[in-house]
Amino acid sequence: MHFDIWFWLCAAAASFLVGASKGGLQGVGVLSVPVMALATSPVVAAGILLPILVVSDWYGLWMFRKHYDMRNIKIMVAAGIIGILIGWATASITSDDLVKFVVGVIGLSYFVDGLLKGKRVIEAKPADLPRGFFWGTIAGFTSFVAHAGGPPYQMYVLPQKLDKMTYAGTATIVFAVINFLKLPPYWMLGQINVNSLEVGAALTPIALVGALAGFNVTKFMPEKIFFRFVEVALFLLSLNLIYEGLRGLTKI
Repeated sequence: MHFDIWFWLCAAAASFLVGASKGGLQGVGVLSVPVMALATSPVVAAGILLPILVVSDWYGLWMFRKHYDMRNIKIMVAAGIIGILIGWATASITSDDLVKFVVGVIGLSYFVDGLLKGKRVIEAKPADLPRGFFWGTIAGFTSFVAHAGGPPYQMYVLPQKLDKMTYAGTATIVFAVINFLKLPPYWMLGQINVNSLEVGAALTPIALVGALAGFNVTKFMPEKIFFRFVEVALFLLSLNLIYEGLRGLTKI
């Protein structure tokens, strides 16, 4: 498999974003596939990035080993497995562009809802099964299709008002499990192969640097600024997903 310099530049940027998201900068990881898709097809990009995600996940697990909410993890992982199975079963008929558009609308809806509520003090919502299974299933499905599980996760967890390290650590653990479980179906669908693994191995060190950078930024960034960053990132990423989805759908 031979790629030009443009591919490697896009792939390196995407790998760094993957690592940064696993280091705690939740949200930026969803940009990885669109960035890499500038130089190759989204399907190829997703296949190359998944093993990098898995390796970065384990690094993230070590960094956030003391920061997580177990109830959220249990709910989101159980629901995420259902979402993965749905994604696998519908892989031949599901449009990546439609999924991107829907995920973008979900994320944008949350951001607009937050603006409308303004500065009113809203009580934190505890982790609960109905909402958790709904958003967890969507997160598993969209993660399987386009590595875009972040916005559904944020829709469920942000209203709980967890502290920044617990929020980031919980996300890291949830998606570490989900990404690992995506490996077998990706292999069976042919999205992961020997060539993609070779490319992924070359890019993994960049992702690990990104993870360390993301962790340090998350650790030292003031909590108010951290969550404002998450909300702005959600807004920008949602717009990007809507744009990418509409651009693909209008070509049909």
